[in-house]
Amino acid sequence: MMLRRCALLFVVLTLIKLTVNAQTIPVGSPALDDYYRRLQLLGQTDSSASFTSRPFFPDTKNKNVFYPDSTEKGYNKRDASTSWRNKDGFNGYLLPLGIQTQINSDHPYGWNDGAMIPAKGFQTLISAGVYAQYGILTIQFRPEFVYAANSYFEDFYNKANATIGARYYDVYNNVDLPARFGTGSYTKAYWGQSSIRLNYKSFSFGLSTENLWWGPGIRNSLLMSNDAPGFKHFTLNTTKPVKTAIGCFEGQFIIGRLENSGYEPLTPGLSYFNNPLYVPKPTDWRYITGFTVSWQPKWVPGLFLGMTRSAQTYSKDLGSLGSYLPFFAPFKPVSAYEPINQRDTRSSWFTRWVWPEEHAEVYFEYGIDNNTNTVRNSLLQPNDGRAYIFGLRKLMPLSGDKGAGILVSIEATQLGETNPAKTLGLTEWYVNPYIRQGYTNLGQSLGAGIGPGANSQTLDVSWVKGLKRLGLQLERYLHNDDFYYYTFDDTGDWRRHWVDLSAALNGEWNYNNFIFNAKLMGVYSLDYQWYIDPATESAPGGPYYVPGQTKFNLQVQAGLTYRF
Repeated sequence: MMLRRCALLFVVLTLIKLTVNAQTIPVGSPALDDYYRRLQLLGQTDSSASFTSRPFFPDTKNKNVFYPDSTEKGYNKRDASTSWRNKDGFNGYLLPLGIQTQINSDHPYGWNDGAMIPAKGFQTLISAGVYAQYGILTIQFRPEFVYAANSYFEDFYNKANATIGARYYDVYNNVDLPARFGTGSYTKAYWGQSSIRLNYKSFSFGLSTENLWWGPGIRNSLLMSNDAPGFKHFTLNTTKPVKTAIGCFEGQFIIGRLENSGYEPLTPGLSYFNNPLYVPKPTDWRYITGFTVSWQPKWVPGLFLGMTRSAQTYSKDLGSLGSYLPFFAPFKPVSAYEPINQRDTRSSWFTRWVWPEEHAEVYFEYGIDNNTNTVRNSLLQPNDGRAYIFGLRKLMPLSGDKGAGILVSIEATQLGETNPAKTLGLTEWYVNPYIRQGYTNLGQSLGAGIGPGANSQTLDVSWVKGLKRLGLQLERYLHNDDFYYYTFDDTGDWRRHWVDLSAALNGEWNYNNFIFNAKLMGVYSLDYQWYIDPATESAPGGPYYVPGQTKFNLQVQAGLTYRF
């Protein structure tokens, strides 16, 4: 009887004729994804929208959300040849066709590229689809196809002696971040940015495989980003700010399934005294649940306060309600040796403050990885297991060019541990000794794409006008410094820090139905793979002041989006 009533309620709700739009702008969409956020700096879009929970649901007043610029001829129009509508309330249309390519000349580089993998050589991602709506029911089908040449490159296997290799596996046996995805070309199809939803007023419930982004960061996010392919998840989320007596709220709650890559950390694997160093990871799939919520206090326009939290566990450990919804339980120490706590948790608190009068914003996210302290100990040593992201942006309109401006963006991400005991205990971000895939999906990080123990600093200066953007990006990327201190600190050899210094020219340009995007980046990798030539280590005077290996990688990206 109960199932029959639920089915009847579902049918009734589906047939309700409401003007509901759950069309999303996928995370990382060239030009479109950041355009709406830039509008907020100019005071030209909803000031109560936080942009801290994506994918973004644009304003439904525009019939075609892929033409947001009013200067474009496609603005507020829908091409009759690629869209459908009938008198019963059904409507649908083709979604943009996207083709993104990239080439790395020497070794893998880059993140926030969704279904693409870290690979040398040529790689392409193709996406297309259709969107349909009937009453409160919406279906978005937008699969993705990836091909990567996945060419051979020198990785840690080529650079390590037996002892150092053993320490490498101490870390990467507990996180699913393979250096190379197999030994040949890589081809895979995904559900991509697809969903099926029931939508009512400001809320949406459904099943989705879309990429998620939580928090205010632009280059990195601590808990959810588009570094990895999207995963299957049920979602209950807001589609626009919910107004209350104390301000506006936005948020998302998910439960989902994470998959394993199936690849070893290195191919081929290293051994120690003829014993393989790789310890196979459990093949069980992982259950993940989490939420993000943001509040815009009505007393302080432009200010957003929020938090995120996630937890994952192996499906075999699911049982009590607490294992399905662990964040409703109080914070407890997480231990790999206590069955009640066989899960991997992290949380963050963030703020974003927008000043439209100054055309600027500042944001900050502070996270804790696997809370292992009491409140008292956390207050005494707040840097224990912490990470943070800090950024600011300033848009300076150009008086001689209507609608144009110079956008300056700065962002710093810090994941490296500051507690030596924690470093030696291998308790770095995204790594877990019980959930041995760590905080990953299909071999890539769910959070910050720079990965465990890493830090980065990015400066971007761009000319922007509507959807158009031309810019210069400078970046410093320090690879897994927790691993450095765990492995090399006792040598006192400060030269082994692996640092990438990069400079890139990038741009996005809309023309008629097309959006073109391109990026040309040069990357100098200093002490690549933490490598020092063994010959210098045995030389008279030791290895000090002898430069490590430097690698140069040229990355070329190009793509186009065709909007129907």
